[in-house]
Amino acid sequence: MNFFNLLKSLDELLYEVMSWLIFYPVTLWRALTRPLQMMDYSDAEQEDPAERQYTDTLSPPLFLLLTLVISHAVELSAVGESAVVLDKTGIGGLINDDSTYVLMRAAFFSLFPLVMAARLVQARHVKLDRTPLKAPFYSQCYVAAPFALMVSGSGILLQLHPLAAGVAGLALLVFALLWFGSLQILWFAQHLRVSRWRAALHASRAMIEALAAFIVFSLIVV
Repeated sequence: MNFFNLLKSLDELLYEVMSWLIFYPVTLWRALTRPLQMMDYSDAEQEDPAERQYTDTLSPPLFLLLTLVISHAVELSAVGESAVVLDKTGIGGLINDDSTYVLMRAAFFSLFPLVMAARLVQARHVKLDRTPLKAPFYSQCYVAAPFALMVSGSGILLQLHPLAAGVAGLALLVFALLWFGSLQILWFAQHLRVSRWRAALHASRAMIEALAAFIVFSLIVV
């Protein structure tokens, strides 16, 4: 019986993994073309039973993690192994392979959804605990994934030797920050029902906190 249960589990796992080939591009396209609608979609999905959530897309945290895996695979093919994995400096000494490096990057980029979600909960004057934090964190992962993809792409371009690649990398980084920041202003304005100026203050504060935490962790690792 245990053997058949194992086969059934493997069958379900194989189907789940292969379905990513369809639902990852679908989720990425929607997140890039309709980011705010995808965030609203995530909020609505949180109200459904667990087995009926995100049936036509990837769940937001999984989407973010797969995006970082893909971006790291592109980095390996374009510029080779990361210096963090090779040099093992700072906390980088804990990173002994690509898997732990991807997990570390996932933790870094998850700071943005976490800080944005926490700022929203606090602005609503709601007690900060797991329940009110989950829905905004999940919705933020849908825009954090394209943001991470653009930042990773910028990093790859900056490591290439041609000057044009470096300029393109800087341009992509600026675009990523403006794209992500603009979405945060619209998101805070929508959910807090405030003007875009006040929403910009909330978004700016959260963005600064997230970037500060991101930079501190990056410096420790590198």
